[in-house]
Amino acid sequence: MSSVFISAEADFLDLDEIKRIQRSYWKYQAEYVRRNSEFYRDYFGKQKLTGDLDEIVNLPFTDKEMLRKDQHQYPPFGSYLTSPAEQIIRMHRTSGTTGTAMNLALTEQDARLTAEVGGRAQAASGLGPQHRVVHCLNYQLWMGGYTDHASLEVTGAMVVPYGVGGTQGLIRTIQELGINAISCTPSYPAVLEQVLEKDFAGLSPRDLGLELGLFGGEAGLDDLLFRQKLEDSWGFKVRNSNYGVTDILCNFAGQSHLSNDLHFVALDVLYPELINPDSGDLKPWKSGESGELVLTHLCKQAQPLVRFRTSDIIVLIGTDKAACGRTAPRFRVIGRSDDMIVVRGINVFPTMVAEVIHQMAELSGEYRIRLDHLPPYDFLPIEVELSKDPPNQQGLAENLENRIKQSVGVSAKVSLLAPDSLPRTEGKTKRVIRDY
Repeated sequence: MSSVFISAEADFLDLDEIKRIQRSYWKYQAEYVRRNSEFYRDYFGKQKLTGDLDEIVNLPFTDKEMLRKDQHQYPPFGSYLTSPAEQIIRMHRTSGTTGTAMNLALTEQDARLTAEVGGRAQAASGLGPQHRVVHCLNYQLWMGGYTDHASLEVTGAMVVPYGVGGTQGLIRTIQELGINAISCTPSYPAVLEQVLEKDFAGLSPRDLGLELGLFGGEAGLDDLLFRQKLEDSWGFKVRNSNYGVTDILCNFAGQSHLSNDLHFVALDVLYPELINPDSGDLKPWKSGESGELVLTHLCKQAQPLVRFRTSDIIVLIGTDKAACGRTAPRFRVIGRSDDMIVVRGINVFPTMVAEVIHQMAELSGEYRIRLDHLPPYDFLPIEVELSKDPPNQQGLAENLENRIKQSVGVSAKVSLLAPDSLPRTEGKTKRVIRDY
């Protein structure tokens, strides 16, 4: 496949120009996949790739389980590896939070494309040469470590590759180097707060001088109360700067300073669709529509995917030019279909529960939905952690249950836990625990 030109300003391009780029890229990508992907040759069978962009919506879906089975049968990268082994310059693994970890291969072009697109998202969130940013995601094979580091560098910021662990050392590093931005998961500041209280008497989160918090890897930042608590505690601007799907691109959406919506900044290199997650029927790509996000690579070399079901349920907020000047479509993530719990016919996502919990000062904001049997479910079992020295616990569980019933529409059974009894994590926090 020929090398592609990756524009740093693609998220500002006129949509007609984006469509021209998409058609040009797919013409080559379709031929590349047809010639080199044993996986798709077998899967598509007699259905041929013509190189016409409009054909994509008529092709069959690819899903995660198909890729897992293929990698198990053809290790380590699967039969959907399309580039020669000698062209692979780097490999990563997915986090494995929803199943067996996947091996991800990158050519030089793939690595460059991934960093450039991720850099667009981080730049949209305000990161630039004026920042010294400490990156606190796992560097041990996970895409979010080194790959996101490379995206941060694209913005011109000075990047400090700290990773996870050694939180006391991180706090000292922030102080010693004059770091003014942090890249981490939304749950990680709670870990830092615990360490500050325990080991740095008299030092508050605000005293660290961080101006910008860049977050990704977990849901929750659409909850405005949660965001406000972070900003009040730390004094930094909170940005949802890092949304991606590791099998596709590590980061392809970020929030600007003018909106809480995510900008889909990869429209030139990814072809997006919305589908009904139950039926698979195509839904219109227009403002107000919601559904499962499906993505197709338009210029990927090592492991190109066609109509990959992400399991992420999103709602499109806008497809016109945004106030910041970007033409990149705007969306919000409702939740993941594999985290969705059906309670008496109502679809419930953890983020819906979190919005209610964060309204109550008596609670710390930490919670887990703990399921001990297979569906169906008549109620939602929730473990919720108390804040330190809550003013009054009497009737608190019942109050929360009533609020969830009113807001979410389902019955809940709440168990109140002591402060600091739920684990804080440096990586991704699992909100749904399945004990069966």
